[in-house]
Amino acid sequence: MTHYVDSEVGRLGTVLLHRPGPELARLTPRNNDSLLFDAIPWVGRAQEEHDAFAAALRERGVEVLYLADLLAETLGVADARAELTEQVLSSPRLGDTLRARVADHLAYLDPAALADVLIAGLAHEELRISPERPGGLVYTLMDRHDFVIDPLPNLLFTRDSSLWIRDRVGVTSLAMQARRRESTLTNAIYRHHPRFAGTEFVYHPGLEHLEGGDVLLLAPGVIAVGVGERTTPAGAERLGRQVFAAGLAHTILVVPIAQERATMHLDTVCTMVDVDAVLMYPNVADTLSAYTVIAGADGGDPRVDGPAPFLRAAADAMDLDQLRVIDTGLDPVTAEREQWDDGNNTLAIAPRLCVGYERNVETNAQLERAGIEVIPIAGSELGSGRGGPRCMSCPLVREPL
Repeated sequence: MTHYVDSEVGRLGTVLLHRPGPELARLTPRNNDSLLFDAIPWVGRAQEEHDAFAAALRERGVEVLYLADLLAETLGVADARAELTEQVLSSPRLGDTLRARVADHLAYLDPAALADVLIAGLAHEELRISPERPGGLVYTLMDRHDFVIDPLPNLLFTRDSSLWIRDRVGVTSLAMQARRRESTLTNAIYRHHPRFAGTEFVYHPGLEHLEGGDVLLLAPGVIAVGVGERTTPAGAERLGRQVFAAGLAHTILVVPIAQERATMHLDTVCTMVDVDAVLMYPNVADTLSAYTVIAGADGGDPRVDGPAPFLRAAADAMDLDQLRVIDTGLDPVTAEREQWDDGNNTLAIAPRLCVGYERNVETNAQLERAGIEVIPIAGSELGSGRGGPRCMSCPLVREPL
């Protein structure tokens, strides 16, 4: 199977999603902030919304893969099971006695059940403890509401933990502690699942912080990378070096964004909806800048120019006279509200066809007036983790532009 992505808008062939499950039910008022959710979602409704999202993609001919299914199949490979189990057991917070109990617990699970634990976590009260098999000091001092293995509710946002650039996969280095174990799961899938046999890597989790929501494939050979709350300048430079060395791109545009929750990734303020059109938050359209990075001579250090206005630098790199800009909302108040509600975070299925949250009424109307068809989906619960259709999807196959 050939996986290939060279743009944001080439017709989507295959996508990786994660259907929300028990890990969302682990969110409580005690932990939702540390697990990066703004609210406690209604899990059943979130699943209904996600199922409708997946159905909308299938109706347009998109193959939908689920991360949990791939993980369960991957865990049938002995080396993958040993690798992911060891990663969990290596946590320094467990202590030797509790580590032994957790190892015993995981050893009895079949691949599907182990996948469930790696995603949904293991609560204090779920671990089998007895006088003959004590949990030790660490377990005794834990609050009964704590987790021995933390859940991964943000796995819903498959965009962030991996990305494809042409025929190479990049498994990213996630910045927030609550999310770092996500990339170990995706890394194991791409390395051990038979579907991805022979896949070459362009990025690894051990490198500098880089998240998929900050990476936009503006055109074949042109990549924009946001740097801010999640992706660091060092991560952007490392990606540039990797893609230049592999011949995957000729230009990287490094785009500083505000280090705020509302603008955690570049795709919260800008996404592509056509080969020459972006949907953009108007509050940043005139101020967003970019540094143009190209490969150094004879494999030397990359050359950096700028800054220049982002829209100008992007158009030049894409060999366009200019980019068409479609604004979020109609006025400053609506724009701010709909940007917060992921109005900018659309997923293009093809040029001039995208998926967006139905609640962003004005932004969707702006898109339609500009000739972009919008497939509206519900997102009242899915959006509680601050992510829209682009965040919830990792394209594996797009038709080349």
